[in-house]
Amino acid sequence: MYIKRVDGPRAVTLEDGTVLTLADLPPKDTKRWVASRKAVVIQAVESGLLSKKAAMERYALSEEEFELWQTAVEKHGLNALKVTSLQKYRQL
Repeated sequence: MYIKRVDGPRAVTLEDGTVLTLADLPPKDTKRWVASRKAVVIQAVESGLLSKKAAMERYALSEEEFELWQTAVEKHGLNALKVTSLQKYRQL
């Protein structure tokens, strides 16, 4: 069995003690973004598992879209990533 070389760490330990690995990230061809998938990508960037640039390239995200996710989490928590909550949290 061979292990593929990757830049950066293969796994990081989050503040709550859980381990986040590259295998935990959503597939590269993800089209349907639910709150939990968005949250994992944000956690990966904030913990240093992925760079912001790598995440945007991997998932074909615009810088504006990624920053909207990040700002929503910082200001209102993970519930702000739900599509049904967008209107509510954008007005605050």
